[in-house]
Amino acid sequence: MTTILITGASSGIGKATALRFQSEGWNVIATMRDPAAGADLARLDNVRVARLDVTDGPSIAAAVSEGIDGFGRIDALLNNAGYGAYGPLEAFSTDRIRRQFDTNVIGLLEVTKAVLPQMRANRAGTIVNISSIGGQMTFPLGTLYHGTKFAVEGLSEALHYELEPLGIRVRIVEPGMIRTDFGGRSFDFAMDDSLPDYAPSAQAMGRLLRQPDMSCRSDGP
Repeated sequence: MTTILITGASSGIGKATALRFQSEGWNVIATMRDPAAGADLARLDNVRVARLDVTDGPSIAAAVSEGIDGFGRIDALLNNAGYGAYGPLEAFSTDRIRRQFDTNVIGLLEVTKAVLPQMRANRAGTIVNISSIGGQMTFPLGTLYHGTKFAVEGLSEALHYELEPLGIRVRIVEPGMIRTDFGGRSFDFAMDDSLPDYAPSAQAMGRLLRQPDMSCRSDGP
């Protein structure tokens, strides 16, 4: 039976994908920062819910090891975990800048590195990276988010050529505006009253995402 490991499987694309693959008869390793959020998935046949925070190396290693121990191998990886940081660059602290890249880029690379040894040994495997239409075009106030998604595009293309001779395929998916909670728990907006020059762009972004007026919000999470 074919096995897939999915990051960020507690909601949105990750959860929908976990349900779809399970319904198709796959083994699913559904990973997330808080396994309690995946209690409904854990009750399904051939699904293992594991803790994995893409910014926490030991949790990555443990989840991959748990998946291989439970199902024998990992045939596919879906790098889905991520979030969007939007707002004027001036409004972001260095820590928040690093958090965006650590999650969307470095985390993706670390999870990929963790599954590659056994894929390479098997001379087979598929890695699917969730990019975004935001990896092909940009919106105002999206310097950080778009920077990470453009990075995902480039690293995926390079990995394609690097891994294809080893029987490992790399694919990217570039969603547009879809019905997930990206504009909620997966959205980090930075703005404050000391940057009024950016208010018109912030208001437009708020309307785009159907959020309340964000021009008066202070730092997000």
